[in-house]
Amino acid sequence: MLRCILRAKIHMATVTEANLFYEGSITLDKALMEAAGILPYEQVQVSNLSNGERFETYVIPGTRGQVCLNGPTARKGAVGDKLIIFSYTWVEESTLRQAPPNPLIIKVDEENRPCPEGST
Repeated sequence: MLRCILRAKIHMATVTEANLFYEGSITLDKALMEAAGILPYEQVQVSNLSNGERFETYVIPGTRGQVCLNGPTARKGAVGDKLIIFSYTWVEESTLRQAPPNPLIIKVDEENRPCPEGST
């Protein structure tokens, strides 16, 4: 049996812009994507700590520090909101029993730069 398990998350990203008239997605700093192992157009789940909204979309690479809600997701948050961005993977249950998951957690500062290990 396959189980859906958290693979990585970007914790406390700050929304830098919202673009309602884009086709849809979330634009993330390419360096953050790489740090979390998120590929372009990969599906992610996003949780907005500022308003409680939760949604799924896909990621497109952006510029340094960029976290932009595009298309309909622009209605799910505002500039300055704090987000947690989750990436999941499907893993065979037998594998999980042998080696429990150790998700990659990328904490970011106010400018969406990865924090040094152990800081927030």
